[in-house]
Amino acid sequence: MTRRETAAMTQDDPAWDTAVRDDGPIDAESGQPARVGRKRDHSRDALILDAALEVLAEAGYEGMTVDMVAVRAKAGKATVYRRWPSKAELILAAVARMKRSQVDLDRLPDTGTLRGDLVAMIKPQSIEEGERKLKIMAGLASMLSHDLGLAEAASAAVIEPWAAAHRVLMQRAVDRGEILASADIETVSHVIPSLAASRALTQRKPVDRDFLVSLIDGLLMPALRPAPVAAVPAPTGRSP
Repeated sequence: MTRRETAAMTQDDPAWDTAVRDDGPIDAESGQPARVGRKRDHSRDALILDAALEVLAEAGYEGMTVDMVAVRAKAGKATVYRRWPSKAELILAAVARMKRSQVDLDRLPDTGTLRGDLVAMIKPQSIEEGERKLKIMAGLASMLSHDLGLAEAASAAVIEPWAAAHRVLMQRAVDRGEILASADIETVSHVIPSLAASRALTQRKPVDRDFLVSLIDGLLMPALRPAPVAAVPAPTGRSP
């Protein structure tokens, strides 16, 4: 198909996606072939990714289509495909953005104690928002059941934003002398994010405040505290 024929098509034409892939990128606004070297416009990425989360929560992974996302975001299907070539890539990008939005590494709590900082990171959420996130994670779990090869990318999207925040907080605790410098921060920083992800993805249970505090107090803080030094019995003055 020639570029002139592609340019004459509309985004609703059944051959549109094939033409876009075979003939090169098409301008989202004019429908004309984009100029080589033209920078992509990312100004609508947030709207598209938010729409992807909405559709995933409503329709689930099997029921979700890129067409549905494009309609919800009021974007051309070709625009979505140019940015995210597959439904899986679109979902991973949307979930990663959701997780990153929950953690601002430049504005982390600083209460003076590691426990205080970790607890302060727990944000209240409505029942509706909690249910929506569970549906999103259920959709992600369904996607992974179809392609386990996406597990590493999913882990980076779901776990790494929170693990990065925990690393910062733990390093602060080391600098204050609150925990030992020998503490394995890299490993321990993944503990709570990984268990929270497992709870949402496999158990389909909400990651609420009580659950997170129980992990902080029952698992994380004991793992980072220095082991108590055994008391040495005082000499009695008697010979054996």
